[in-house]
Order: sequence, then structure tokens, then C-alpha cells
Amino acid sequence: MESTYFRKGFGLRGAIEAQLGVDYGSTIVDRLRAGNYALTVGPLTFRLAREFGFCYGVDRAVEYAYETRLKFPDRRLFLVGEIIHNPHVNQKLRDMGVTILAHAADGDFDFSALSADDVVIMPAFGVTMRDFQRLREKGCILVDTTCGSVLNVWKRVESYARDGFTAIIHGKHWHEETKATASQVMKYSGGRYLVVFDMAEAQLVMDYIEHDGAANASPLGARFATATSPGFDFTQDLQRIGLANQTTMLSGESLAIAAAFGRAMARRYGEAALAEHFRSFDTICSATQERQDAIVQLLREPLDVMVIVGGYNSSNTTHLAALVQANGVRGYHIEDAECIEPATATVRHQPAGGKRESEERDWLEGARVIGITAGASTPNNKVGETIARICVTAGLEDELRRVLNAG
Repeated sequence: MESTYFRKGFGLRGAIEAQLGVDYGSTIVDRLRAGNYALTVGPLTFRLAREFGFCYGVDRAVEYAYETRLKFPDRRLFLVGEIIHNPHVNQKLRDMGVTILAHAADGDFDFSALSADDVVIMPAFGVTMRDFQRLREKGCILVDTTCGSVLNVWKRVESYARDGFTAIIHGKHWHEETKATASQVMKYSGGRYLVVFDMAEAQLVMDYIEHDGAANASPLGARFATATSPGFDFTQDLQRIGLANQTTMLSGESLAIAAAFGRAMARRYGEAALAEHFRSFDTICSATQERQDAIVQLLREPLDVMVIVGGYNSSNTTHLAALVQANGVRGYHIEDAECIEPATATVRHQPAGGKRESEERDWLEGARVIGITAGASTPNNKVGETIARICVTAGLEDELRRVLNAG
């Protein structure tokens, strides 16, 4: 009987490696790495964060998608939403004949066109339990690229639900990963979850806990209407809680929220009884932590400008931009090199914490040392293209070519 579920790849890495290099490699990035993560072009010096770009989970998801196309050359291929939050990678898959499934009017993914003969790729964020079951019922061949770090969070919230603890998830309730994580608690009768976006939202919940539920829960019910499990009861469901997080959130904030909840529960129930009411584990993925640590390290050096490359809807990239802002360095989060316009010396960027692009003229004026980093879903070629575009803006295109040829 033909297998219909694949999670460990098809052993075709050697057959796709050259194409991956063509699609995502960068000579400029290679030179930066070889030069101790620095490259001088005329009066400009570029400093690259030591951890940046594609992480292991993203690498694996993209490779697996390429392998899937090779493994099933004559089958229709579908992808449940974006494989990662990078428009260029998703477009590459479209160019390979992969159809990206969108949400229907009711908010669910539209699986109506699928048949048992089709191959469906599940993204690095994972899919909800409900979507997984719907795909199983279709009988499709499923290729699961869910990141291992995400799976670790799933195991954690599953254990909470199994033991009667409500999962408090630090994350974005609308994000694919958090939706998939929250759905894991529903495997168990009585499973409950609540998603908090930041410390301010967490504090609202902690205040309610410390008031022994005496406060009116209606405002919380309205505030978290789309961020709680069905039938969530603030009076009953906050007596035993376990903390987890979306893997790409700011690690410092996740740890601070977990610690604050621990203190609130200790004040409510007493230190001696804390273990009966509170559990917490750091579920930030190592790659997210490493990229955040690397940018903090880079920001300690004298920099005139910091450029963060990655999708505007990429959670881990927006948090890198937030770290730049928090450290007082002039930073620009751009989606790709096309956001830089050499002819007018302008840059289109999304300010940290914002939702819309802004445009700034003469953004490179006076800059001599430029820091570069990229989110975990950004391929190397987009980093290299950004550096090249900056050089063109500064009138250093020929100098960049000379530097690269000299190597």
C-alpha cells in the first residue's frame, strides 16, 4: 500500500542541491563570512550578524518542498498557505508548479479542489489539528515540513492539557504557528488555551488571577474573544496554568511573561502550592534565540545604520527590527532589495511596531558602517542583493565589483 504521509524527506538532497544554490546562494554573503563577517567597499563597511537568515527548520522545509516536486513530477502539488513568510521563496514554489491554498470566505483553508491523487505540503509553521484531519479525510499524500522546534511546543501544550492545565501561549493569536499550537490542546477533553500578545495583555490576566476571580470577567472575555479556546471560563480555567510561546517571539519578553505569571500564581496560591498550579518551560527555538543574540552583539559595535531584511509578515524578522529600535540604532526593516531606490536615494521600510511602509530620502547620508541581518525565512541571495543595491545607491557599484573580483 502506498504511503500517504511523509515527514523525513525523500533522500534527494544531492539532486536538488545545485538548484538551491542557484536560487538562494550569494557570492557577497560568502565573502562576508570569509572576511570575518565584514566587507569594505570604498568608504563603506558592511558588518553582518553572525547568525542570520535561513535557520535549520526553514532550510529543511524548503529542501523538502523541492524534493517533493522531484519525487512527484506528474502529480498536482499544493501548499497549505505559505511555506515560510518570505514572498520570494513562495514565488519560487509557484514557479515550480506548486499551488498555494488560500483561506475561503469562512476563514478555513479551501480544500475543495483536492483529491486523493494530489500531494499536499504542510508548511514549517504546521497546520491545525482540524486542517490535518480534513486533509486526511481527502486521502491526499501529505508532506509534513513542520519545524522540530514547533513540534516541541506542541508536545509541551499537549502535556498541559493532558494534566488539566490551561496553556497560556505568548504569541500572535492570528499567526499560523500559534493557531496550530493552540489546536493541540483540543486533543483532550477539557483542553483550554489563552494567547497573550505582550506583557500588557499578560498583566490583565494576572490581575484577574490575583483578585481571585472577584473582578468582572466580561472585559477579559471581550478582549480575548479570538484568543481563547471555545467556552473559556476565566473563573475556572486560570486556576492551573502552563506557559509556552510562539517560537519566534522575543525571548526576553517570553521569559519575563512566564516569570511574572509564576509570581502572580505564587501570590494567589502560595509558594508551597505553586507546583500544583503553575508550570513553565522556555520554548523559544534555538535559531530564534541565536539570531536575537547575534543582533544584540552586533549593535554593541559602532554602527551608523542597521538594515534588517525579511518579510513584513515574518514574526522573527519584526522582532529583530524591534531589538534594533530598543538599542537606539537607526534601523530599516525592508522586505527585499527592491525597497531601496538608488536613483532617488530613498528606502521603503516598515518601522518597528508599525503595519505600513514608510519612505525616507537620503537615508544613507553620513553612513559609513552599515549593519546587516536577516530573518530566519530570508535566503542569502536577498541579503546579497540588498548590499549590492546599497552600493549602487552610494555610487560604489564598480568598487563592489572590483572587491569581489579581487577575492
